[in-house]
Amino acid sequence: MVLWRCLVASGFITLFTFGCGYEANSSTENTKQVVQEINVTQLLTEAKANQKAQDLFYQADQLLDKQRYQDAINAYDKVIAIQPESAEAWINRGNALASLQKYQEALKSYNKAIAIKPDKDEAWYNQGNALASLQKYQEALESYNKAIAIKPDKYAAWINRGIALTKLQRYQEALISYDKAIAIKPSKDEAYYNKACTYALQSNTKLALENLHKSMQMVPGKYQKLAKTDPDFNKVRSDKRFQELIN
Repeated sequence: MVLWRCLVASGFITLFTFGCGYEANSSTENTKQVVQEINVTQLLTEAKANQKAQDLFYQADQLLDKQRYQDAINAYDKVIAIQPESAEAWINRGNALASLQKYQEALKSYNKAIAIKPDKDEAWYNQGNALASLQKYQEALESYNKAIAIKPDKYAAWINRGIALTKLQRYQEALISYDKAIAIKPSKDEAYYNKACTYALQSNTKLALENLHKSMQMVPGKYQKLAKTDPDFNKVRSDKRFQELIN
């Protein structure tokens, strides 16, 4: 099986708008001036904090891209110290933790993001990936279902949902999930390879080879190498047709 990767959240932090409304009922002009000065000072302070958080968020994303995961976590922590309600920072912090195989800690970050923004499909999807990595496939399935309910065309969630169902030996449902991913994005080689794995687990050699061949055509070399050692193909490994395909 090939699990689709974590997705990074973007679109960080709302910008502040400057300006003070006219206080029609203020008792004196001096009072109005004091109120306005306090409001402007507060807005400037908030804007500076917002800009600092935005800069740190960008730096953290750069560190994540460079696979400097612990440094990225430290940077996201600084963002969260300024903007604790940033679901995006919590999601990407979780992704960095997951990349370090700290899945339990990653789940805590994803849960924080979900508590802040329950409609963030990336949070549910990445939560599913962390749960799948912990072999909690039923819980992972529920997370993928949440992500898909929010974003039905999220083909990565359909693929990983199929993997969770395969691990639960719910093969027919898994195949439907892979087909949904293919319908959304026909070029997804992972979906064809995982279909091949699912058919092989059912000893359906013909359809296993058909889908494996499709994935190999899409990405020459990659799946030929994977299939040689993938235990999902053990039931069809001795078949002459399989050996001819991978060798």
